[in-house]
Amino acid sequence: MNNIRLFFPKSLSINFESELDKPQSHYLVKVMRLKIDNNFLLFNETGEWVAKIIKIVKDKVYFKIENKFREKTNEKEVWLAFTPIKLNNLNFLIQKCTELGVTKFIPIISERTIVRKINLDRLYKIIIEATEQSNRLNVPKLDQPISLKKFLKSNEDLSIVFGDLNTGNKKIKIDNDKICVLIGPEGDFSETEREIILKLKNIQPFKLNKNILRSETAAITAISIINHYLDL
Repeated sequence: MNNIRLFFPKSLSINFESELDKPQSHYLVKVMRLKIDNNFLLFNETGEWVAKIIKIVKDKVYFKIENKFREKTNEKEVWLAFTPIKLNNLNFLIQKCTELGVTKFIPIISERTIVRKINLDRLYKIIIEATEQSNRLNVPKLDQPISLKKFLKSNEDLSIVFGDLNTGNKKIKIDNDKICVLIGPEGDFSETEREIILKLKNIQPFKLNKNILRSETAAITAISIINHYLDL
């Protein structure tokens, strides 16, 4: 069987029949050259399933689920709270952090956030594609943008690792399976914001690198470090 895997939002079960949307159908038929009776994989929160193409009508693929390929996995919760940046860099951040196992993305609006409007639909499409490519089963969540103040207030019980260039701390203490990484904008958080962040009991400031990192580099570095601590 080939390694083609697609996200399918509806519940799946053995002998379930349905159709793919036009972009997915086009990908299977025109790009991957699959034909009737060929198999591919579908996944969602129910697990991963082997599907067989039963017919192709007007460039739409109709399939039937044959068997379960892989059970649902329980991932450790790793969130990323980030400030939106320029489009290409933001796309790269979302793609790579999805590959690295982030389970929820939280766009943060701070004083120095330059990009204040983002296309959530586009970002979610990138998340889906990265999930398909990286062999994950669980698609990360993507929250609506929220102000830094509201984010901190609504997550007072959440363990937050704050990527802070000015701290000397190089160790992280992880007490549970849910942790959030907080990364500032280009130019970092303002001094006032940094003071507010560091006053909170659930914040762990952490020095990612001796050099100043771009926001997308800092996010990828931080998630990689967290993965090491969680033994992922």
